[in-house]
Amino acid sequence: MKLDKQTNLPSPVQKRWYDDGCGTALGLELIGERWSLLIVRELMFGGRRFSELRAGLPGISANVLTQRLEGLERVGIVARRKLPPPASVQVYELTPWGLEAETLIQELGRWAVRSPMHDPTLPLSAASIMMSFRTMYDHDRARGEAARIGFRIGAEGFVIAVDGKRLTTQRAEPEGCDLILVVPDAMALAAIVYGGLPVVEAEGAGMVAVTGDRDLLARFIGWFPLPAKIDA
Repeated sequence: MKLDKQTNLPSPVQKRWYDDGCGTALGLELIGERWSLLIVRELMFGGRRFSELRAGLPGISANVLTQRLEGLERVGIVARRKLPPPASVQVYELTPWGLEAETLIQELGRWAVRSPMHDPTLPLSAASIMMSFRTMYDHDRARGEAARIGFRIGAEGFVIAVDGKRLTTQRAEPEGCDLILVVPDAMALAAIVYGGLPVVEAEGAGMVAVTGDRDLLARFIGWFPLPAKIDA
């Protein structure tokens, strides 16, 4: 069977990086440039304004962010939308196809944290810690649970819903939840869940404010085991 070359498709980049018909090579052309996959990560929980994306990725310049957004939009991963009044601002959001990259982000993250080079003390964005929960969630450990857990991470709000088998996450005000955690940044939350920092100690240091079911919090911390490191 002869395969015909498709010539009516948009080119991912001005100059192709690879001359390779493998889907993996095409994937790298689509989201392999520096910052591209992290931009996708930041958009996984809903549309973001340009300034909000920069806040979640403090190491990126405005010019590079503009270039990456234009590239991701050109290949159909990101779309722009103007919010209705009174907001009337432009937001960037993932297309339905772009949202399918979540599995890729999760599996890459799960694979990479097994490296001894992983440094858990580096900064995390709010979207990053929420994505890590979705990635590391062990439904066997949460078997029989049914709860809504709210988070205020700096200026951002999230709600996680757990039904024992699934964990779903959305950007939302953490109101009416069984448990609410308020932290200044994602690193404080990571220190408690992944770093083993006792909640009482974190409270004493002003790193977290807890409202609601503290027994649920004790169980929640155990739902996200990290994979074992490879032998160095």
